[in-house]
Amino acid sequence: MKVLMINGSPRKDGNTAAALREMEKVFAEEGIETEILHIGNKPIRGCIACNACSKKGCCVFDDAVNEAAPKFEACDGLVVGSPVYYASANATLIAFLDRLFYSTSFDKTMKVGACVAAARRGGLTSTFDELNKYFTISGMPVASGQYWNGIHGSAAGEAAQDAEGLQMMRTLARNMAFLMKSIRLGLDAYGLPEKEPRQSTNFIR
Repeated sequence: MKVLMINGSPRKDGNTAAALREMEKVFAEEGIETEILHIGNKPIRGCIACNACSKKGCCVFDDAVNEAAPKFEACDGLVVGSPVYYASANATLIAFLDRLFYSTSFDKTMKVGACVAAARRGGLTSTFDELNKYFTISGMPVASGQYWNGIHGSAAGEAAQDAEGLQMMRTLARNMAFLMKSIRLGLDAYGLPEKEPRQSTNFIR
């Protein structure tokens, strides 16, 4: 089993990385392979709604999104980590996720998702809510922990002093590992849930 972990912080070794690495230790104990992709310092632009990905099978902008896409398809779980900017995930990460989820046509059902946020003080829960929406629109069960997944620190590395935050990361990783293993057993026994033909409506017809 494998978990793909996305570091959306511009800092490769900042507080977001500290949170992800704490989870990585638990995944290793659980026999789960991990890979951390640091995308927060990459020049990633937003989606331009060209819809070429529906024909090409990948985004027209050949950057970290297309690098991550096959890794996302192959993984059993996805962890997304972000610093808090104005009570939101940072713009680079949002552009990355918008394009990653939209340009990939593979079935994401029952891949387990989790997100973590790092902040000096406030904005953790709004960032947490924002990131979870990518999972819930995609049929991905969301792993939870013992609180809303966040860690505190201002200067790079200060999160290592947040005892509660680090415990939250470990608990989240254990719960996520359990959920992935349970889903694997269910898939082996029963397969994926049946899907109905998609109904797409809007508010005017």
